[in-house]
Amino acid sequence: MAFDYDLFVIGGGSGGVRAARIASGEYGARVGLAEESRMGGTCVIRGCVPKKLMVFASAFPEAIAEAREYGWDVTPGPFDWTAFRNKLEAELDRLEGAYRTTLKNAGVTVHDERAVVTGPHQVRLASGAEFTARHILIAVGGWPFVPDIPGKELAITSNEIFHLTALPKRALVVGGGYIASEFACILHGLGVEVCQYYRGAQILRGFDEEARGHVANAMQARGIQIHCGTDVMRLEKTPEGIRAVSTDGTDREFDLVLYATGRRPNIAGLGLEALGLELGRHGEIPVDRYSQTAVPSVYAVGDVTGRVNLTPVAIREGHAFADTVFGAKPTTFDHELIASAVFTQPEFGSVGLSEEAAREQEPIEVYATAFRPMKTLFAGKPDRVMMKLIVSQATRKVLGCHIVAPEAGEMIQLAAIAIGMGATKEDFDRTCAVHPTMAEELVTMRKPTRTA
Repeated sequence: MAFDYDLFVIGGGSGGVRAARIASGEYGARVGLAEESRMGGTCVIRGCVPKKLMVFASAFPEAIAEAREYGWDVTPGPFDWTAFRNKLEAELDRLEGAYRTTLKNAGVTVHDERAVVTGPHQVRLASGAEFTARHILIAVGGWPFVPDIPGKELAITSNEIFHLTALPKRALVVGGGYIASEFACILHGLGVEVCQYYRGAQILRGFDEEARGHVANAMQARGIQIHCGTDVMRLEKTPEGIRAVSTDGTDREFDLVLYATGRRPNIAGLGLEALGLELGRHGEIPVDRYSQTAVPSVYAVGDVTGRVNLTPVAIREGHAFADTVFGAKPTTFDHELIASAVFTQPEFGSVGLSEEAAREQEPIEVYATAFRPMKTLFAGKPDRVMMKLIVSQATRKVLGCHIVAPEAGEMIQLAAIAIGMGATKEDFDRTCAVHPTMAEELVTMRKPTRTA
């Protein structure tokens, strides 16, 4: 059978674009790609990139305050949200254009419309055009999930936060994951009075207990009101704003309610029923280690698979797919040891096992320290940095590293290389410290804080 395309990709986010580019540009496959929204997907258009730029913007008030303690005669003025937002949107336009240029240069045919699956080798566009493909790659990512509560239409999600006409004075952030915690810090840094509700016992579930407690304490010390064990029962419109009626028995009013209560695979109306695929509990598409579904011609990468929902993971999965299917180089991606950074204030970098997970696996030693870093100590601030290594008693390998500090994301990237290579605690000990730095503490902790 002659196919219109060797590969048809549904979704123009990080994973789909990487797979399309490699399959076409490096391996000469005939590739079509359909994207119903903007090229670049969640990360570029409504996720990592605009969020990080907002993180940068929100950090300046503290930086200005520190500058004054260092002798600079500076006074903060008001934050111009409109000017920032306009420049942010221009940057996203530039990045989207770069993605399109990359695809064009690789020879990928782009369809700027929605595509649905109509069979193992067939797709149909919103315009009615139909194409056949030897292989179909689903890379549609995820979508914010908002619980079905009365008044849910009054809330926004991370999709809309970047395009507000004005900043609110009072904001409620609902959720306890990294997206919720990051936006609580961002809005607070931009001058918004922030409450964060989370129904669990502590924010950042799944991360190391000691580290996430350190982050929560630092956020509260900065003035963010975190209410754990609290959820919203309903939202009501009032003349003054939005009333949140909560499970803790309180009614509070806000100008904005942001829901960051998780994301679900963006599969609604995608036509997967035509394939007979059995989906996961939240709609995720099950795949094997080569990203192949139960239908041999159909693959999936990125957040839609529910494996590890991070942009670099989707990129690696997309590249591995192209190498496997079109490069005759069977390639898998190891999801076991992936570093991550939470861009709260302070940042939180993590790689490997938490203390809790490690001690369930084997006997461990824990090396931990908390201290006031030189920069903010001089400025008279009470900030404390935390660094922690989890070490196997049997092999001496470092099983996990957790850092709560300014620029923790930059530090954890480098620590991940060593840990990924199987570095032992003695390898860390043999490494000469770079002084004076915060990161030198990683190689100067000689005695375990505790064993488990």
